[in-house]
Amino acid sequence: MNKTRFELLSIQNAIEKITLYSQDFGDADDFYHDQKSFDACMMQFVVIGEAISRLDHSYKVHHHEIPWQKIKDFRNIIAHDYFGIDADEIWGIITNHLLPLGEKIAQLLDDL
Repeated sequence: MNKTRFELLSIQNAIEKITLYSQDFGDADDFYHDQKSFDACMMQFVVIGEAISRLDHSYKVHHHEIPWQKIKDFRNIIAHDYFGIDADEIWGIITNHLLPLGEKIAQLLDDL
């Protein structure tokens, strides 16, 4: 398996885990107060950022429709400012941006 495919599969897997770990919650407050689920999702966001950092720069430039740097920066916020994380912002990312990202990653995998 080539490196790009492996990293994209890692991202896809992390997205699936975040979806699974967060599916039983109706809002940010409930999600945040279930510490195991919240922490598990935060770790998967870190995994996504790490996988992005290992993708070739030229690949990311070629597929500029995905905000690679913004996602990687989000990973850095989680890793370095964990206690300053806004649960509403995380919930918004999960409910509004995760599925479209997963669809884009699936398309990239299909195109390989």
